[in-house]
Amino acid sequence: MAVYLTTFAVFLLVIAAMAVGYIFQRKTVSGSCGGLDGIGIAKECDCPEPCDARKKREAREARQEEWKKNQIL
Repeated sequence: MAVYLTTFAVFLLVIAAMAVGYIFQRKTVSGSCGGLDGIGIAKECDCPEPCDARKKREAREARQEEWKKNQIL
């Protein structure tokens, strides 16, 4: 049981140290290889025409942005 508690405490200390480092450095978390942009793909789906579900989602997001822009408050 002591091994489990020690392991748990070590993990908590590592997570706390990472959190403190993130707070003080104010850096964004990023990968080392550059992601899809590193191989020349500008977006997740590199198809010429998005699917219907994506079109609906993008239209809904555009309406929400337009609504927020025209909001009086």
